[in-house]
Amino acid sequence: MAAQNDLCDAIVIGAGIQGCFAAYHLAKHGKRVLLLEQFFLPHSRGSSHGQSRIIRRAYPEDFYTHMMDECYQIWAQLEHEAGTQLYSCSSTNKDSSHHRVLPRIPSPRQTGLLLLGVKENQELKTTQATLSRLGVKHQCLSSEELKQHFPNIRLAKGEVGLLEESGGVLYAAKALRALQEAIRQLGGKVCDGEKVMEIKPGLPVVVKTTCKSYQANSLVIAAGPWTNRLLRPLGLELPLQTLRINVCYWREKVPGSYGVSQAFPCFLGLDLRLAPHHIYGLPSDEYPGLMKVCYHHGNNADPEERDCPAAFSDIRDVQILSRFVRDHLPDLEPEPAIVEQCMYTNTPDKHFILDRHPKYDNIIIGAGFSGHGFKLSPVVGKILYELSMKLTPSYDLSPFRISRFPGLGKAHL
Repeated sequence: MAAQNDLCDAIVIGAGIQGCFAAYHLAKHGKRVLLLEQFFLPHSRGSSHGQSRIIRRAYPEDFYTHMMDECYQIWAQLEHEAGTQLYSCSSTNKDSSHHRVLPRIPSPRQTGLLLLGVKENQELKTTQATLSRLGVKHQCLSSEELKQHFPNIRLAKGEVGLLEESGGVLYAAKALRALQEAIRQLGGKVCDGEKVMEIKPGLPVVVKTTCKSYQANSLVIAAGPWTNRLLRPLGLELPLQTLRINVCYWREKVPGSYGVSQAFPCFLGLDLRLAPHHIYGLPSDEYPGLMKVCYHHGNNADPEERDCPAAFSDIRDVQILSRFVRDHLPDLEPEPAIVEQCMYTNTPDKHFILDRHPKYDNIIIGAGFSGHGFKLSPVVGKILYELSMKLTPSYDLSPFRISRFPGLGKAHL
């Protein structure tokens, strides 16, 4: 794009969910946007593929729960624009009556999210306090109430539950397709199969791919596990850990036992003594007769080597899940029927990076979303759009600044 009329307002690198939402917001505001993806779409090499993700408001941190209000609105808006169902959850209403005993969730669209943990668990207590403070509809369930509502969960001694009613399932692959189509409909351009080979900072910034060169007034990097490969030549390396995650599906002994139609919720196990990390699950839906139950952790892996044979640590993680399934979900077979791979990209504190490059203020970075970023992508994309257009961000970005990491300098926000 050497001619002036080929100058983009923004280029977005990475067509995962965060990059797609950034490009969507740019295009929706009439900006000339180019979305670049190194692989041909759709692909399963990054962190946004697959059929399902959990959506929830339940967080210990106020700032995520607060962001989720607008996320639900944008998800609903995209669903309306696309004319297809993108998520399955309850309504987004709120009230302050948290202590009444609610009936079992009756509708397939009302899966809810069940947090499991011992009563003294600090994360459980903090999450409940956050939901109460922000007026999010939920209920606390004793062990006896859990047994009554969800008889096909076997509890460990002392375990209680926190049921957040607006939790549910996002249809990930459908959401990506809907966003990419929306970007095109809004006048944006999506170029897949173009790997970025070089970024030349400046005004305009120049991006060279395997196919051609492009120019833009701003650049958004949302490249998941490939983020540091793009940033190192720009003098910046972020403290990002790339992990290979096992995505496991477990066969129901009686099909439908843990299905959406049986009002079984998404769940998150917080302090299961057999594992140092969370275990989460989604009701059977995407693969008939199979329930998705995964370990919220993985093992160091280069994204280019994701499909190498499983290491001992991968096998150990699946063994942890097998014990959990045997002890907590007795109506599932205790060995996985399907094991797939996904990549996580995590920061040390597990919070996102949403910031400008410390030296080049027209290069915007979004990173570190893995494990809980999909649901928040509508607002993340909005923030990346705002930063790229030098608008005042809609949210306090202090939890997400690069400067919180020692030695990386102060970001110019």
